[in-house]
Amino acid sequence: MKKNFEEFRRFIKDKKTAVVGIGVSNRPLIDFLLSLGAKVTAFDKKNESQLGEIAEEFRKKNVKLVLGEDYLHNLNDFQVIFKTPSMRIDNPYLAKAKQEGAYITSEMEEFIKYCPAEVYGVTGSDGKTTTTTIIYNILRNHGYKTWVGGNIGTPLFPQIDKMKNEDKVVLELSSFQLMTMDVSPEIAVITNISPNHLDIHKDMKEYINAKKNIFRYQDKNSLLVLNRENDIVNSMVSEAPGSVRQFSSKRILNKGGYLKNNNLYIDDDEVCKIGEVRIRGMHNVENFLAAFCAVEDYVDVEDMRKVALDFQGVEHRCEFVKTVDGVKYYNDSIASSPTRTLAGLRAFEKPVILIAGGYDKKIPFDVLAEEGYKKIKALILMGDTKYKIKGAFDKLKDEKGVEVPITMVDSLREAVERARQLADKGDIITLSPACASFDMFPNFEVRGRNFKKIVSEL
Repeated sequence: MKKNFEEFRRFIKDKKTAVVGIGVSNRPLIDFLLSLGAKVTAFDKKNESQLGEIAEEFRKKNVKLVLGEDYLHNLNDFQVIFKTPSMRIDNPYLAKAKQEGAYITSEMEEFIKYCPAEVYGVTGSDGKTTTTTIIYNILRNHGYKTWVGGNIGTPLFPQIDKMKNEDKVVLELSSFQLMTMDVSPEIAVITNISPNHLDIHKDMKEYINAKKNIFRYQDKNSLLVLNRENDIVNSMVSEAPGSVRQFSSKRILNKGGYLKNNNLYIDDDEVCKIGEVRIRGMHNVENFLAAFCAVEDYVDVEDMRKVALDFQGVEHRCEFVKTVDGVKYYNDSIASSPTRTLAGLRAFEKPVILIAGGYDKKIPFDVLAEEGYKKIKALILMGDTKYKIKGAFDKLKDEKGVEVPITMVDSLREAVERARQLADKGDIITLSPACASFDMFPNFEVRGRNFKKIVSEL
């Protein structure tokens, strides 16, 4: 049962409140909490000079700032603490604060709790953003006032007063956001699960358990959409508190989303032909089928069809950049795991020159070598993981005699220059790193835009 936001308004007034992290998403939260009468202290690892004008602006608003390397040492005597999603709940400073009686939460938890509109939540190791965006577009196309947030879009909690019961909200939710949730969206989608973020999660079991929070607190009237072809996700069917609808790109289902004779179906209704879907790749067909399952009860098949035919994809996801000297360049910077890179490789009709490597999330690359080698003409490796990825392909050579030409480089620019030298007319070059970006770039968007800039200058 949704709570009335007036409860939160009364609860937070005059409370001594800490907000941990002064990133882009938490800045509107701080302003919102101030408008509700909370007494806010903002914590961040950055110092005042690194924060620049932001620090000055908050001081003018009477926000206390606790900054620098030891910023968490002062997380004492607060009644409410909003943590940043990637901060583990068992962080010793948070654990101590909780023991002392602090209410520890996050913006997303409070938003789902009090949001008056119906909430669609999308999670998974790959395909979250695209599926979230497709659902948003279909609902909006039908005529609903629709909001999008979570990992994408703008922070929604500060806009909660503007939302109505008849609106729809679509959230992309990461395992970090879900990890401490004790509330679930009415409609939940899990696109797939494979090893990811094991630099933050203790192990795969904890990662899977975090994902399950997207449906764990649903009721009998809720809907859970699951991938029939992902063993981990398919095993969750029996745990669903409400209804389950599944999707599959490999078998015909009695109900749900599926492929039949190269057409996309929802239940008995044909939505469109596979060739009419504008964005390439079977992984994107699966994203559409998942979205159809989520929205089926609220829209027409024609709404689904229109979006399938018009949707051009999201930036940094198998995004065509440019053709240079007969060679096509694609930006798939979102691919921060081996399975996501594999999905991108399968979208192309021929082996590609692959630029990969980056920050180490402590996940293995064997699957990229074993399942990806047929789709790779040449491999150019950069970043912290380049030797780890090379090791997976060396193992493949030793065990199966399969050799993929590998070049090691020290920068993205050098990777593009080397790829260009290796390419023949008609080739495809794709940046699809199989890793996060944090060794060289602040995020995958910056990495992708750097790649596009380098290619545009060729």
